[in-house]
Amino acid sequence: MKIYLMRHATAVERLGGAILNDSQRPLTDDGKAETRMMANALKRLNAKPTLVVSSPLTRARQTAEIIHEVLGAETELKVADGLAPGGTSSEVFKNLKKLPPFEDIFMVGHEPDIGRLAADLMLAGPEVMIPFKKAAVIRVDVQDLPPSWPGTLKWFLTPKVANLIGAK
Repeated sequence: MKIYLMRHATAVERLGGAILNDSQRPLTDDGKAETRMMANALKRLNAKPTLVVSSPLTRARQTAEIIHEVLGAETELKVADGLAPGGTSSEVFKNLKKLPPFEDIFMVGHEPDIGRLAADLMLAGPEVMIPFKKAAVIRVDVQDLPPSWPGTLKWFLTPKVANLIGAK
């Protein structure tokens, strides 16, 4: 099973106007463009998720919607509270168990939790931290969820590297 983990793209920094709290912060225009560029890079890497799952926060949902649109996931976009800030890997696995089984799952969340989830998929200890830049994507292949065996890191794509390979 291929697991893709992505940190949301660049979001509005300040609250004000219609944005009353952190959970409502939307992507900036640059964040939307960055997500589209990453989605096109993922398409070139032959990423074909059958399921896209997002944190319930606006910036993560908007990132996931663009990924879902560009990569053409087979199912509707799902939201999992376990991917919200402060969520744990066990909460994410519990959320996923409520859904039908899927082969290739794409998840969008927040730092540092998405980095912890990546480490947990590889059964790395708590001392291992995998920092994600905004809009970065990692692919980890696992046999099952929660993993009973260490997942295999296949690649880690940052927006800077995606730009270098011409994923516009």
